[in-house]
Amino acid sequence: MAETHRGCPVSHTDYTRSAPLHEHYRLLDHDREQARFLYNDTTSRGFFMLQRYDDVLEAFQRPGTLTTAGRSALRPELGEPLLPQNLNGEPHAKLRRILNQFFSPSAVARLEPLARAHCVTLVEELQPAGSCDFVAQIAIRYPSDLFLALLGLPVSDGAFFLEASEDYFTSLLAGDPARAVSAKQNIMGYFDEAVRARRKNPLNPDEDLVSRLVEAQIDGEPIAQDDILTICLTLMLAGLDTTRSALGFTYAHLAMHPEDRQVILDDPGLIPAAVEEFLRLYPLVFQVGREVQEDQRFHDLELHRGDVMWLGVGQANHDPRKYEDPEVFRVGRPGANQHFAFGAGPHRCLGMHLARLELKIMLEQWHQRIPHYRVDPGARLTERGTQLTLTSLPLEWET
Repeated sequence: MAETHRGCPVSHTDYTRSAPLHEHYRLLDHDREQARFLYNDTTSRGFFMLQRYDDVLEAFQRPGTLTTAGRSALRPELGEPLLPQNLNGEPHAKLRRILNQFFSPSAVARLEPLARAHCVTLVEELQPAGSCDFVAQIAIRYPSDLFLALLGLPVSDGAFFLEASEDYFTSLLAGDPARAVSAKQNIMGYFDEAVRARRKNPLNPDEDLVSRLVEAQIDGEPIAQDDILTICLTLMLAGLDTTRSALGFTYAHLAMHPEDRQVILDDPGLIPAAVEEFLRLYPLVFQVGREVQEDQRFHDLELHRGDVMWLGVGQANHDPRKYEDPEVFRVGRPGANQHFAFGAGPHRCLGMHLARLELKIMLEQWHQRIPHYRVDPGARLTERGTQLTLTSLPLEWET
């Protein structure tokens, strides 16, 4: 008899380990088709897995009883405070209203000239070499300067910030708490100095995010200094590693599928549609966590207060019940922009417009200068677990 937990089949799949390229997506597909709902016992608290498109969408639309008290099913106790993600209900909505104007399509459009110029500089710097590690030399460097510009901080601080943020990402996800604490202190010290400088010499709060946070009030009270620093850290965590991952998987695909690359070479106007398909196909945040706030039933699934939930973003994006031939890259796919790469509901990703712009510009500018490239034949591509990213992507091209 198959093992069950509250009548739910049990999965022993460990999604935290590093694996060969695309192995996590294969495991996700297998679990989704094994059963509609699963209970996974690989963590200390365990979690119930919602895996199919309609179920994941419904769960995103239950923010009152399935909350972000557990942001990741794999690490529900990971204590890094994040804002506004840690908030729910009206407190979350109030803080989002303050931040939204800086991530709107019009606000992001103001960054486009900088994003394009920065991208061109990076690509033209590498082009004569005929090779690069795309992850280390492009994918993490590109979003760092744009992040600083978005906050209204000096782009000239990019080198420091790149080193400090990469140290933090690496140690945090590798389970090295002492190193993570040290790296975080460096970053928070930088943010603290920047915020205090804005308190002394504020800029236009309609164009400068740090100044906006300094002068903003919620229910008649200013935002506390520590909360402003947490917001800055959250935007960094949400914006840099995600873009690095999306670029890595996108370029690995294009390097290994020249027929798909030719589609955008023949018609660059298809690049925005290609971006949506890449986001659907390779969501790095392949799950988000929720914590059950009251006993309830989710269809045939019995849930108790305190249960950890897995909302299977990657599984829903590949669900054949929603997308025909979901493993195939298809520009212009019906419903492609209904993917969950940015989540759904009130916690939908604040930076989704910026992410789309960054991916679009990189695809445009890189392919104007380096249209044909390949993965180094001797490379073994590995993806990090928990929150996917490629650890390295060696590319080659003719000069």
